[in-house]
Amino acid sequence: MNRTLYSILWWLALPLVLVRLWWRGRKEPGYRMQWGERLGFYGTRPAPRTTFMVHAVSVGETRAAEPLVEALLAAWPDSRVLLTHMTPTGRATGRALFAHHGERVVQSFLPYDTGFMVRRFLRHFAPRICILMETEVWPNLVQGCATQGVPVALVNARLSERSLRRGQRFGRMMSEAARAITVVAAQTEADAARIRSLGALKVLVTGSIKFDVVPPPAALELGAWLRARLDTPAGPRPVLLCASTREGEEALILDAWTRLDPAQRPRDMLLVLVPRHPQRFDEVEQMVRARGLSLARRSRMADDAAEADAKADARAEVLLGDSMGEMFAYYAACDCAFIGGSLLPLGGQNLIEACALGKPVLVGPHTFNFLDATEEAVAAGGAVRVPDADALLAQAVALLHNAAERAAMGARAAAFAQRHRGATLRTVELLQQEIH
Repeated sequence: MNRTLYSILWWLALPLVLVRLWWRGRKEPGYRMQWGERLGFYGTRPAPRTTFMVHAVSVGETRAAEPLVEALLAAWPDSRVLLTHMTPTGRATGRALFAHHGERVVQSFLPYDTGFMVRRFLRHFAPRICILMETEVWPNLVQGCATQGVPVALVNARLSERSLRRGQRFGRMMSEAARAITVVAAQTEADAARIRSLGALKVLVTGSIKFDVVPPPAALELGAWLRARLDTPAGPRPVLLCASTREGEEALILDAWTRLDPAQRPRDMLLVLVPRHPQRFDEVEQMVRARGLSLARRSRMADDAAEADAKADARAEVLLGDSMGEMFAYYAACDCAFIGGSLLPLGGQNLIEACALGKPVLVGPHTFNFLDATEEAVAAGGAVRVPDADALLAQAVALLHNAAERAAMGARAAAFAQRHRGATLRTVELLQQEIH
C-alpha cells in the first residue's frame, strides 16, 4: 500500500468512523465531544511559544508519558506541552495528571491521519518537535512533520513480533514512515532490532520511561484510606487486586473464585476488580451479582459515608474499582496484584507500577505487549506466571497465607523496578540533540 491509497481509504472510511464514534458515545459520552479536533478544526490559535507535542493515545500511554512531560517542562521553562490523544479516557487521565501546570499543558485529540487534517493541525499548533509514545506511527502525520521541518521522535518505543508482522503488511508506506522518523528511543534491544527492520535509521535503546513513574503521595494516601475502609473489625483483610482486566477475563476470575473452597481462602479475603475500560463497569457488576457475590463500588464510597455504608463495604466480597486515575491507590491498597489482559491472548498490561510499589505480581500466559519487562520481573522473582484463572487464585491464596514469602517477593519486585530507572533522563538527552 502507498500513502495515496491509504489517504483515500481514510476518506472513504470516515463516515463509518464517525458513526462508530457516536455509537461508542452511548456508554462513553467523551466520544461525542470535540469532533472538530478529530477533523482538524480548532479555535483561536494559541500564542506563540515553544511547543513540544507528545502523542499519548490512551490511558496507559498517558500515564507512561508523565515523567517525560514533567522533564520537558523542567528542562525548557518557557515551553508548553501539547498532549494529544485518541480516546476520551486518555484525555481525562492527562487532565488529572497535569492540571497543576495550568496553560503549560494543553490537550487536543489528534486528527485523523489525512493530509488535509494533519496540515491544519500542524499549522495551528506549530510544534517544535512531534513526540510519539510507544507504537503510534501515523504515516501522514510523520510525512507532514517532515515536510514542515518538524523532527519526529518515537520514544519509549516498543514493537512486538505480532506488531512487526502487521506493520510489514503495509510494505513501502510503513518503511517510508519509519525512515522519516528522526530518532527512535527504544525500550529494549529486541524492540530496537524490530524497529530497525522496518527501516528506521536512528534507533537507540534508552529503556522504559514507565520505570520512572513515581506514585503521587495523594494516591498512596487514598490507598491507605481504601484499605482502612475495607478492613473488618477483626483486622486487615487479605486483598487480591485484578488490575486492568479485559473483556472475558472477569468471568474467568469470578468463576475460579466460586470454584475455590471457602475453607482454603484466607479469612475475609477481598477480590478487587478494576476493568480497563470504564464502559464495562456496569457489565462487570452484573457478572459479580449474577454469581451471588456481595459487591461494593469505589464510586459510591465517600469520606463522610454513614457508618452502615462503611460496614457494608467492609463485608463485601468484591470491590469494583469503577474510578479513573486511581490505579496507584488500588496497588497501594492490595497485598498482591494480577495484571490483566494476560489470561486471554490480548498481550497483557503494564506490571511496572505494581512492582514499583513492592507488590507481588501475577501474570497470565499472554504478555507479548510487555514481554521483556514481564520476563525480567519473573526472572528477578518479583512476578509469577500462571497458566489460567484457577492457577491465579491458587497462587494468590498461597501468597496471602504466607506473609514472609509475600514480603520477599514484593521486595524483589521493587528492586527490579528500581534497577531500570533512568530512561526519562536518557530520552531527554536524546531529544535535546534534535530540538533546536
